[in-house]
Amino acid sequence: MNLRVKAEANLSSLERLAEALRRLPGVGPKSALRMTYHLLQHDREGAKMIGQAMLGALDMVHNCGACNTFTEHDICATCINSERDRSLLCVVESPSDQLMIEQTMTYKGLYFVLMGRLSPLDGVGPQDIYLDKLILRATDGLVKEVVLATNFNNEGEATAHYISETLKARGLQVSRLARGVPVGGELEYVDAGTIARAMLDRRAS
Repeated sequence: MNLRVKAEANLSSLERLAEALRRLPGVGPKSALRMTYHLLQHDREGAKMIGQAMLGALDMVHNCGACNTFTEHDICATCINSERDRSLLCVVESPSDQLMIEQTMTYKGLYFVLMGRLSPLDGVGPQDIYLDKLILRATDGLVKEVVLATNFNNEGEATAHYISETLKARGLQVSRLARGVPVGGELEYVDAGTIARAMLDRRAS
């Protein structure tokens, strides 16, 4: 048993709840405690709903067999939509990035979700972002252009470059979102209008 597991085993139920809430992005120790006290004091029914919904999602939600996003089915609704342009494939880092692009209403193709980005310092390599699965999807004979919509930070740019070189070596046309998205910005925090302009003005990669 490692030190972290030992420490968590010694926590009270209240402390374990606060520690669990700290795993959410942007939630520090104080915020986690405030949430914990609020749920236990004012909204125990809400706490129960959160717990049940989380367990249900963990049991039912998995990766789409085609695009790798989250879905409760073998293939997600976007991938089976016959009205989508199957010659276009947009590569994003996360389901939240996919949602942001969908909200711009400027893109009508399909997606592939990497569920991460290359980060050698963190031990994240090509096999960790489903590169083999992406190559199979992009070389299905239907895809004509791959749009790289990874974030404009160091890891996102490195990921885009690696994927671009890999796919261009297989004869695919590869483009990149235009620089309407700020350097260092992450798609889920960028407004829909900026993403829409970047999608429309995408450039060859």
